[in-house]
Amino acid sequence: MDRRKFIKGSALGGVGAAGAALASPAIAQSMPKIQWRCTSSFPKSLDTIYGGAEDVAKYVSEATDGNFTIQVYAAGEIVPGLQAADAVSSGTVEMCHTAPYYYVGKNPAYALGATIPFGLNARGMHAWLYYGGGMDLVNEFYNSEGLHYIPAGNTGAQMGGWFRKEINSVADLSGLKMRIAGLAGNTMSKLGVVPQQIAGGDIYPSLERGTIDAAEWIGPYDDEKLGFYKVAPYYYYPGWWEGNLILNLFVNNDKWNELPDAYKSLLQTAGRAATIEMLAEYDYKNPTAIKKLVQNGTQLRPFPQDVMQACFEAANELYDELNASNPAWKKIFDSQMAFRGETYLWNQVAEYTFDTFMMVKQREGALATDG
Repeated sequence: MDRRKFIKGSALGGVGAAGAALASPAIAQSMPKIQWRCTSSFPKSLDTIYGGAEDVAKYVSEATDGNFTIQVYAAGEIVPGLQAADAVSSGTVEMCHTAPYYYVGKNPAYALGATIPFGLNARGMHAWLYYGGGMDLVNEFYNSEGLHYIPAGNTGAQMGGWFRKEINSVADLSGLKMRIAGLAGNTMSKLGVVPQQIAGGDIYPSLERGTIDAAEWIGPYDDEKLGFYKVAPYYYYPGWWEGNLILNLFVNNDKWNELPDAYKSLLQTAGRAATIEMLAEYDYKNPTAIKKLVQNGTQLRPFPQDVMQACFEAANELYDELNASNPAWKKIFDSQMAFRGETYLWNQVAEYTFDTFMMVKQREGALATDG
């Protein structure tokens, strides 16, 4: 499929269809020259997650014949990665590409547009955002922070991270210094973990020096590129705090309101395309990467069930506290959790049954594989 034609047709089709009847000055006015800057929370070396912003910029430029251009800057080129949203709300840049849960220190409700512990998987998150009223709910909150939210990427379910020592029980978490983002850090702290907020590019040296004892990032493809297996041998799963992770664009409210409607539609469509692209790319690259990691000595470990249960209970305790104290959080959380119950009920019927059967066949060696 020609992406340029698809995106241009879906977002600007109304303009194109009326072209024969409009004078050229009217067309020019509908596609004005606009140049934006987008600061990313990620380094260029992480091509898949950083690439989400580049995909959006490419689609927008192609669909407007270069009239709407977005220059993407890596973390640190304009502001540090964890200050991307602040740069947008202050007007330093028009837009950023980030993960909303990086800003839970401002308000825990930020996390609900990204992911929360024991929340939705990728398909469930997309369903809630686009059909369950989630987009309007999160934007009601983000707009109050000077930001407009557009999903632009999803990693899928993540791994539980890299540990310098084995985790055999809940007691092994006590005193552990771990790089962990979002509300997962608040959850883990209830079990004795000391959470650390560290940007992606700084994780490896922190692990190598022993400044931290463990770190989570995303999954096999990015983690292998970052070399974590060289300094922390135990790779745990699943990342119960990230059954999915929405990456997003935050657009400055004033700049968003100034955009022509056709450009607004295009930016939203480009974000959807980037979300599909990122999830597909991780799904394609992670299988090869996990095999390479194991070949290099990585020791895969599932989190013990008592650890999973303790973390689940700690997350629910945190949610009870937030529901009692934070109305903005509660309004969004209640909607998301109502859908969580519905989507996992449905997932048990067709998807889970099919996937489980096929996984058994894979373990039996009945599926074609290169080993």
